[in-house]
Amino acid sequence: MADTPPFPDFDHATVETVKHRIRSLERDEVEGLLDHELAHSSRLPVIEVLRTRIAELDAGATPSGGDQSQAREGGTAHGSPVSPAGAAEPGPPDRHGLRQMTWGG
Repeated sequence: MADTPPFPDFDHATVETVKHRIRSLERDEVEGLLDHELAHSSRLPVIEVLRTRIAELDAGATPSGGDQSQAREGGTAHGSPVSPAGAAEPGPPDRHGLRQMTWGG
């Protein structure tokens, strides 16, 4: 296998992204990813996912259809409407004596 994995940013992909993206790959492609992972990052959870998928393919599983080149990275299903601009403003600093007010003490 070339030093380039079958999908962009594999070396930084999350385990969930790897699980999703390898469903359409043939055994030799998954094996190539495993070799690449062992030679570069050696992320144990990713290695386990790749070995599990190879075992599934050996047991008769077939790659799913679909073009993984257009798959997006993880995130929310519909994009998040939340932005840092919507974060709460910081409150005032704690006052001396807050302990007595809070815990009655």
